[in-house]
Amino acid sequence: MSAGTASDAALDALFVPFDAGELTFPAQGGVLVLRAREGIALREHIRPGWLLQQSFAPATNALARHHYATIDDLGDAEDGGAVGARLRAMGHPETFEFVLVLPTRQREETRALFARAMALVSPTGVVVASVPNAEGAKTAEADLVALAGGVAQLSKHKCRVFWTRPGVAPDAALWRAWLAFDAPLPIDEGRYTSRRGLFAWDRIDTASKLLIGVLPDDLHGHVADLGAGFGYLACEALARNPGITGVDLFEAEGRAIEPARLNLAAAVARTGRDIATRVEWHDVTLGVDGRYDAIVSNPPFHQGRADDPTLGRAFITTAARALVPRGRFWMVANRHLAYEATLAACFGQVRTVVERDGFKVIEAKDPRP
Repeated sequence: MSAGTASDAALDALFVPFDAGELTFPAQGGVLVLRAREGIALREHIRPGWLLQQSFAPATNALARHHYATIDDLGDAEDGGAVGARLRAMGHPETFEFVLVLPTRQREETRALFARAMALVSPTGVVVASVPNAEGAKTAEADLVALAGGVAQLSKHKCRVFWTRPGVAPDAALWRAWLAFDAPLPIDEGRYTSRRGLFAWDRIDTASKLLIGVLPDDLHGHVADLGAGFGYLACEALARNPGITGVDLFEAEGRAIEPARLNLAAAVARTGRDIATRVEWHDVTLGVDGRYDAIVSNPPFHQGRADDPTLGRAFITTAARALVPRGRFWMVANRHLAYEATLAACFGQVRTVVERDGFKVIEAKDPRP
């Protein structure tokens, strides 16, 4: 899962050039915010006609609660006609006077964001970005300079906010190369499709490998993968369990949905079986709308910059509620995270299958009513 930077300070700093009089928002509309998130600073500055883009479902839901105009995905950045058509259909212009960017921690994903911003800014417009100093602010600024030439810059809230000259054209070759960074790409010697910026986007992570290494071959019926990422757990479970007849993937990061669909379709094709599938962009902590014979999960454990069991506990609760009475839950987690009390409250039987390499695999059965 990928939420962009978790620092509220970056959101605050994003508006400093406007508060300082360096830049001036249009009276209405003309502003797009990429990787937007809800916060006091946004509430204080937003005006009618702004469009907020965010692909991480919990953040999108938070924006939607304020009835802001939101969009999860603008479409293929290299297909400007399709992007423009979608914006027009929503009542927005094809380009914006200001494109505000809250970059992520993955450098190439951020470069793709900058390229996308330059594609969507108007011929006289400005791209503005804000990054915490501790999360690569100087590097991000240098990248925008390389793409768009010199930038102006201010520092505030332990962040750096920087913006392009009005109407500057990007370096054409760099712009095309950086747009391509957002495309799905093969990993693991071509066995899987992933996307930059997703969790463990360029490899199969150690925890997931550990879970698959001990997963039984007698799972059957309808199976779900909670927090599926690009779908590795579900695809491997499908390959190892001929009794599986249906697979649902739930993932909060919208950028993972296309790779997950591609991977699941390929996994089903390899089995030669008729298997019902679904891939849904969804915040698992809100519950899921299915009933399952088995659930697999490698829950996220980051809240901001710190390890926090809250998300994992919510995944456990969701799994227990979604399983049939004799259903089974297989999860992997960091060994030091305290999930045992939640598991005991939600399931009649809980056992630790293996502990290795800093992780633990747990099987839980007999979900409690």
